[in-house]
Amino acid sequence: MPKFRDLGFIGLVFLLCGQWIWLKGTGTHLPEPWNALSPGIAIFGAAFMLSWGAELAQFEIPQSLAIAFLALVAVLPEYAVDMYFAWEAGKNPEYIHYATANMTGANRLLIGVGWAAVVFAYFFKTKKGEVKLEPANRIELFALSAATLYCFVIPLKHSLSWVDSLVLFSIFSWYMFQATRSHHEEPDIEGPIVKLAEWSRGKRGLITLFFFLFSGYTIFISAEPFAEGLLDIGHKWGIEEFILVQWLAPLASESPEFIVAIIFALRARAAASLGTLVSSKVNQWTLLVGMLPLVYNLSAGHFGPMVMDARQSEEIFLTAAQSLFAIVIIANLRFSITEALMLFVLFVTQLFFTSTEARNIYAFVYIGMAIGWFLVVKDNKKGFALMVRDGLRHPRKIK
Repeated sequence: MPKFRDLGFIGLVFLLCGQWIWLKGTGTHLPEPWNALSPGIAIFGAAFMLSWGAELAQFEIPQSLAIAFLALVAVLPEYAVDMYFAWEAGKNPEYIHYATANMTGANRLLIGVGWAAVVFAYFFKTKKGEVKLEPANRIELFALSAATLYCFVIPLKHSLSWVDSLVLFSIFSWYMFQATRSHHEEPDIEGPIVKLAEWSRGKRGLITLFFFLFSGYTIFISAEPFAEGLLDIGHKWGIEEFILVQWLAPLASESPEFIVAIIFALRARAAASLGTLVSSKVNQWTLLVGMLPLVYNLSAGHFGPMVMDARQSEEIFLTAAQSLFAIVIIANLRFSITEALMLFVLFVTQLFFTSTEARNIYAFVYIGMAIGWFLVVKDNKKGFALMVRDGLRHPRKIK
């Protein structure tokens, strides 16, 4: 049986989810800001539970596929919120604004805070100022590079369409196909579910299924009230709804993933932790972006592009520029604390400058630094060449 402390943490997560399930089931109407906080807390708990289910599922699938699967499952709460905005956008074009805000905020938060936090935590634990990725991570980097280069096209045409979905889904499908061909290694489970991993295959399968179903139901009933609650808070408290949707919603849905990644880094497993977050970025930059126009068309009842205004296009351009710089930094499979600090500072400072000019300046700073880093830093050109080579070859041949 799990230790009492582990049982207590698992019980706390169930309580975080259960409080909203009970409130929703009883039809209780909460005042602001609890109408957003309560379902947001439930999504926070469900994200932990999803990550546990994905970790236990690693016993049945290859390691690279397990990392990809874990990364995909970890961002499902983010998908739920953004898909709600995309669905509503099919009926009310104003919601396109919020779907784009949530998607760009989630992507930039993942790199600017998530990636950097892993290196900071690893340095705090080991006093080592650099995290080294595995050669197998070049598969993620290659897919992320392809998606990033394509996403520069989106702001040029000021729209998202089924063509974008087709391209981004193709990149994601190729990435998952490569992951299925990797070696299968027994995972190293830590945390509150470590004893559950020792159960028999049948019992472990049942608890894994339960984690997925319970958390999935929690997210399903929480996404709409959480999203609408944020809009209500912004409207009545005089806070711009775009800002709340862009930063607060992803923070609630992705913070468990960040916490788990930091815990792994504190246990000196920073390479695996960072690798999972890189895979999460691939998922969000391909599958999440690609799903938006399809959900929008399904809701609208006809095929047509999600037309974006200037601000939305600028946000995607800035997000693509950040992604490009991040790829260049870790193309040589090394991520130093200096590089992490640059990503973090560039992300945090842009929160205080929200004008069109500021967004464009930051985007071109990212692009300029990416070019400079590629030309100046040792091993970067070689790193890109190896990334392309290993990205196209069979994963079992990567060394």
